[in-house]
Amino acid sequence: MSYHQLTQEERYLISRALPRGLGIRQIAELLARAPSTVSREIGRNSTTHDGWYRAEKAQSYAVARRRRTRRGPQFSEVVLREVDKAIRMRWSPEQIVGAFRGEGWEVPSHETIYRRLRKDRNSGGRLYRFTRHMAKVGRKHYRSRPTRGVLLGKRHISERARVVEARARIGDWELDTVMGTGSSHCLLTLVERKSGFTLIRKLRARTKAEATAGALSVIARMQHRFRTITVDNGTEFHGYEEWERRFPVICYFATPYHSWERGSNENTNGLIRQYLPKGTNLRHVTQRDCDRIARDLNSRPRKRHSFGTPAEVFHASD
Repeated sequence: MSYHQLTQEERYLISRALPRGLGIRQIAELLARAPSTVSREIGRNSTTHDGWYRAEKAQSYAVARRRRTRRGPQFSEVVLREVDKAIRMRWSPEQIVGAFRGEGWEVPSHETIYRRLRKDRNSGGRLYRFTRHMAKVGRKHYRSRPTRGVLLGKRHISERARVVEARARIGDWELDTVMGTGSSHCLLTLVERKSGFTLIRKLRARTKAEATAGALSVIARMQHRFRTITVDNGTEFHGYEEWERRFPVICYFATPYHSWERGSNENTNGLIRQYLPKGTNLRHVTQRDCDRIARDLNSRPRKRHSFGTPAEVFHASD
């Protein structure tokens, strides 16, 4: 029998089962996995500072470990592309090294990145233009910060109550956008963390005005089921204060480049791609199409609900 890596859904089930007192063998039976697999997973991917097993952290540890095992003696193109992407977001080389290594990535030193920038400039490239001082590529960038999502006063995800992190109640949501190609049209996806219940709103553009209005229209229909909302650092979510003014909801922002902090959204967006593959032009996708996809997802049995559906879990507390 071939071995398959644990999925993120399976890690969520483990994280929910442990606090309830279930043993290794009981969890293994729920997952249809060997007890040794579950034991090894908990031992390898529990957090080091307190020994707790958290699904999001476990997933990040596993992904980082797989990246390290696949890495050759030189820095891979994947790593270099991520470095270039961070430079385009105006991160300094020091920030890149500090942030990436903190997440388990092996990246070039900041001196190597500066040499890469000088080489880019000398060969006629444009990457160096995203540095803080274009004329002094090698200068250290003290106090420089990434500019994506900069917004004073926003709450970081670390401020969320533990009940939100534990997925212990209905009402804590994650929001994201799904883009297509060939037009500015996109989708606003809303996923309830405990149940996985999904709502999809069609937007004409990925803008602050569209995302703010789209979310308001959805929240207004079921505002009693919204307690918190967690989003990424896209500027389209900078109208979050309007949600908080209109409804009793609190908004939080995830850490840049930490997609696993919004694991529910990331997983759901992947499921939506089964209906709307990457490369699809979303201009002709209607709200009726979005509602149909959401209904399908909400009626799909999930292993973490013992094969109950998100809709059943979501509406059980009505």
